[in-house]
This record gives sequence, C-alpha cells and structure tokens, in this order.
Amino acid sequence: MRFIDEAIITVRAGSGGAGSASFYRGAFVPKGGPDGGDGGRGGDIILRASPNIATLADVALKSLYQASDGKPGQGNQKSGRAGRDIIIQIPIGTVVYDADSQEIAADLVEMDQSVIVAKGGRGGRGNVHFASSRNRTPRFAEAGRPGEKKRLRLELKLIADVGLVGRPNAGKSTLLKALTRAAPKIGDFPFTTLTPNLGVVPVGEYSRFTIADLPGLIEGARFGRGLGHRFLRHIERTNLIVVLIETSEPNYVQTYASLMSELQGYSEDLVQLPRLVVRSKADIPQAVGSDDFNFDLAVSAFSSNGLQDLVKMIAEKLRISNISI
Repeated sequence: MRFIDEAIITVRAGSGGAGSASFYRGAFVPKGGPDGGDGGRGGDIILRASPNIATLADVALKSLYQASDGKPGQGNQKSGRAGRDIIIQIPIGTVVYDADSQEIAADLVEMDQSVIVAKGGRGGRGNVHFASSRNRTPRFAEAGRPGEKKRLRLELKLIADVGLVGRPNAGKSTLLKALTRAAPKIGDFPFTTLTPNLGVVPVGEYSRFTIADLPGLIEGARFGRGLGHRFLRHIERTNLIVVLIETSEPNYVQTYASLMSELQGYSEDLVQLPRLVVRSKADIPQAVGSDDFNFDLAVSAFSSNGLQDLVKMIAEKLRISNISI
C-alpha cells in the first residue's frame, strides 16, 4: 500500500426523518386525536483512530462519505428509525482540518479516539406534540433537519519517540534496519527513502521506543526541494531528534548548520526539541579536510559499533524528557 499522509474528503451526515401528521383510528374511535410519531435522526459521520490503519490511502479512495437519512415517523406515536452512522477508520496521529476555514477540528492521537465531524439532522416532531386546547387536531408535523456537510482535510503526523534526520545517504535507513525489525528500502544512491519508515527499538526486557526514518533533507527542502520537506511534519510529534552526519561529509559544521536551518525554516519548534548528533558510517575513513566537530557518538550500522551506546543514550534522553519507555 502506498504511503498517503494527506486526503481531502467531503462528509455529509444524514437528514432527519419527517414527523408524522397522523390521527388515531380505532374500531370504536372514528375520530381519534393526533398520534403522529417523530422522525428518526440522521446518521452521523464519525472519525475513529485505529492502530490497524497505517496511512490515509484507503480513506483517500473515496471523495464523499454520506450517512443515511432518518426514517419518517408513523402513526400510533411510532418514531422513525435513526439513520446509520458512518465510522471512518483513520491512522492514529491524524489531524483533521476544516478544508475551507483551515481550522483544526480534531487531533486524534490515542487508540480508538473518535470525533463526530458531521452531525446528523434532528428528526421532525410528529403532530402529537402540537395538540393544544386551541388546536386539538393539528394537521401538520415538522420536517426533518438537514445533516451537516463539510469538506475536511486529513493530515497524518506519525507518532514516534525519535526522528532520524540527515542528508540523503546519511545512513538513516540502514541504521533503522540495524536497530529494529523494520525493512526500509536501502540503496547506494540518493533519495532511497521515499516515505517515512517506523520501527520499534527494544530497551532491556520490558521497555521500547519507536523511531522514524524520514527522507533525506537537502538545502532548500523547506521551499520544496528534494523529498524531505513533505515529511517534516512527521517529526513534529517526536520527543528527540537524532541528526546523522555521514563520515564522508567534507564539512561537518556546514552540514549540521544546513540541517538545522531546514528544520528551523519549517518550524521553530523543531530546533527546540532535544537532539543527539551522531556520526554515521564510522567504519569508513573520514573525508579529507573534514573539520573537528563535537559529535555525541559515532556509530556503524555495518559493524554494529556504537549501536548499543546509541540505544542507551536515546533511552536516557527520553527518560530525562519524562517520556515513559
């Protein structure tokens, strides 16, 4: 399934059923009073965060989601049946915007969290409600109210403890594969990672943290260059950023400054997150002319050198940030 992290859909709740303008008729009561029942309410449109949904691909297949209308009321004060609700399963971490006003309608970050995004119309009242001393035979009833109709923009932001950031070919996917059971596409050419990848890193016997590998950032990513700009939103929820700088980079200071500039250009909040700066591919010789730089750690996913130390450092950082792992 393709990784789809945005979708625009139209949702239309059901209209309420009409009330009934009925009168009681019995064998010995030829002119009974009003007994019209109420119409049923229209069905709601509900979004629910599901752990079994990874992307918005299935949601994006349909442009219109419509709930059913309520049934009309009947005589003998029988209410009409309510319209059936439509429940749309979406990934955990989906932000729901009103597509016209761009206001946030909901942010679903917990399993099974749900929100009614379009409310069904109320059913009309039957004529039994309008009988009075002045009008004992009301021959009218209310029409049902229309359901809400909205255009929604859904935007998925992955929920991970740690985000891997770096240039294309910095070794992010290889590191993710070495630390987790994830199987990202890996190749010896730029932009191998076309979509974010998630993995789970065990810490001891009972703890773990999740880590996300994002497409590489190049200079100008925040303005639309390369691939990484589309996915910067996926590190907004992380609690720690691990910046990877490849050993073969000729100028570590410049590379680091460029990466920080891209993060800051996207959101000031990103550069305020705790981070570790790691030299990747430490099993190969450093580039000639590479400058001194104060890395937190050097690792090699190929030889596994430094990986356990990296896991311990990440776990400690997350504990310092009061994140339970």
